[in-house]
Amino acid sequence: MNATPQVTDGVATARLSTAYRQAKVLHSAVELGVFDLLAKGPAGEPQLREELGLHPRLARAFLDALVALGLLVVADGRYRNSVVADEFLVQGGEVHLGGVIRMASNRHYQTWSRLSEALRDGAPKTPSRGGPNTMRALYASPDDARNFLRHMDSINGFVGPALAEAVDWSRYGSFVDVGGARGNIAAQLCRRWPHLRGGVFELPEVEPLFHEYLAELGLTGSIGFHSGDFFVDPLPRTEVLIFGHVLHDWNAQERQTLLHRAFQALPSGGAVVVYDQMTDEAQPELYSALASLNVALMTVGGAEYPIDECRGMAEKAGFRVLGGSRLHTIGNDYVLVAEKP
Repeated sequence: MNATPQVTDGVATARLSTAYRQAKVLHSAVELGVFDLLAKGPAGEPQLREELGLHPRLARAFLDALVALGLLVVADGRYRNSVVADEFLVQGGEVHLGGVIRMASNRHYQTWSRLSEALRDGAPKTPSRGGPNTMRALYASPDDARNFLRHMDSINGFVGPALAEAVDWSRYGSFVDVGGARGNIAAQLCRRWPHLRGGVFELPEVEPLFHEYLAELGLTGSIGFHSGDFFVDPLPRTEVLIFGHVLHDWNAQERQTLLHRAFQALPSGGAVVVYDQMTDEAQPELYSALASLNVALMTVGGAEYPIDECRGMAEKAGFRVLGGSRLHTIGNDYVLVAEKP
């Protein structure tokens, strides 16, 4: 469970007001390639300025901030990556957070600057293509699609291992990840549980990127791709349908529709697995609340929703809820498992 920071006095309140500065230092370090450069070996400030194109007026304060944040270590005037930077901020690592950080910098940061406006008019503030189907709009542009999918890969680097342990996958032989992007979660589940036959159901625009990514992983042909729109086309026949970071993109009626469609597609004994940063109305939690605002800023009708509401929707669709638990992820995801009698 993520710890929730508390505002305890005037100093903490003032620092909270400027917390965005820390985030932007991290954003810029990733965008400029600081951590990738230092992965090759330690370097002094003059070398960093030259190779990264940093202006001398700002470079020292920028590097000092990265040291103070625990992302760099300095000794004898030479900087190197901290352990956490080497593990998560260097390209090619098992879990690379560059995608989610770049998305935060290039898309979310601009959108959040319009929060006050959104709180008054209720409309999304995304700076890129809009419309009722945010994902189809994103995937219409290959560049937007690649950036978004790298963002999802970063998040899924934490979700996949947690999801693999949160569900008793030994009970099932197959699954399809609905809205499963380019197969990151599916690949992790199949590696952890080799007996599983995995698949991804996505919009047709994603298919070339899906095959490209599986080839990078050395998993070509091991996971199936099902093309379609989950509101229009039949969902694939399988034992488990996963809705991960999907239902929160839609309003309550649309979420219910998707669960009804899942119930119709699954065999008796099959299951639906839902995970989102669901809220707990009895114990409000910061990261879930912020996630809900983020989704609302990005979509026409989406938002995070209460755990009890998800249980109710699953039961209304005909499922029997087996249980649920929090996942240790970047956010505060909750996974719910429900079975078709």
